[in-house]
Amino acid sequence: MLQETGTSPLTAVTDATFAEAVLAADRPVVVDFWAQWCPPCAAISRSLAELAGEFGDQLRVVTVNTDENPASTRAYGVMSLPTLLVFRDGEVVGSTVGARPKNHLRQSFARHLEH
Repeated sequence: MLQETGTSPLTAVTDATFAEAVLAADRPVVVDFWAQWCPPCAAISRSLAELAGEFGDQLRVVTVNTDENPASTRAYGVMSLPTLLVFRDGEVVGSTVGARPKNHLRQSFARHLEH
């Protein structure tokens, strides 16, 4: 998956780093809850990386491997993959479940920059 190539603009977040990287962030953060065995997760990974580059410093996109980070996965009630949660000021302000086209994701993320 793109998240593990080392060339992705996406940051892997763990249970241990979630609070600092997501909840205490100074900008909106999109958290991609994914798993290696999830084909739809792989399908959107490239779009997420491209969108992270497009949004630059306005928005951060991070990934959480659900198999390796069960505490964060449980804390936010993630039941289906991929699940994308948008956090602003430590609170969930948006969500998308399942693979969606890049343009849909772009519009969804952009809505959270208009505040």
